[in-house]
Amino acid sequence: MACRYFVHPHPCGYFSDPKHECRCSHQQIFKYRSKISGPLLDRIDIHVEVPAVPYRDLMEVAKGEPSSAILERVNAARSRQSKRFSQTKIFCNAQMGSRHIKKYCRRNAASRNLMESAIGRLGLSVRAFNRILKISRTISDLNGKNDVDSDDAPEAIQFQMEQSS
Repeated sequence: MACRYFVHPHPCGYFSDPKHECRCSHQQIFKYRSKISGPLLDRIDIHVEVPAVPYRDLMEVAKGEPSSAILERVNAARSRQSKRFSQTKIFCNAQMGSRHIKKYCRRNAASRNLMESAIGRLGLSVRAFNRILKISRTISDLNGKNDVDSDDAPEAIQFQMEQSS
């Protein structure tokens, strides 16, 4: 089951906003963030910062990928996962345990080097490392790839690290 959780990193809601200055003190930020326990945040797989969108941008015609193409990619990724886990009791990458991660999150050399560097630089926990591997596997599935490569790992690391901003 997916967990959806939304939180502003600061009481004012203006952290990293280019048009508004965050005036929160360190004490206010600490008090605000302490309302949510670290172990709880550690169990949320993907953290994404969503900046404010200017009115002008809201009114523009979207130039991105059409929803139908995204739906097609998502359905293909879900089908890959369904086939992958057909002989198990799980049905998606998020449910993988360490045994499944070792089996299904094969990485090329560049990806392994990147992850080794990230663990050293960022001081990632085993739980965070496994979560990044599962997210990388999902990104690879969305891109139609069999293995996790060095293009997928940085995106997964970014999703994980936005919680500490």
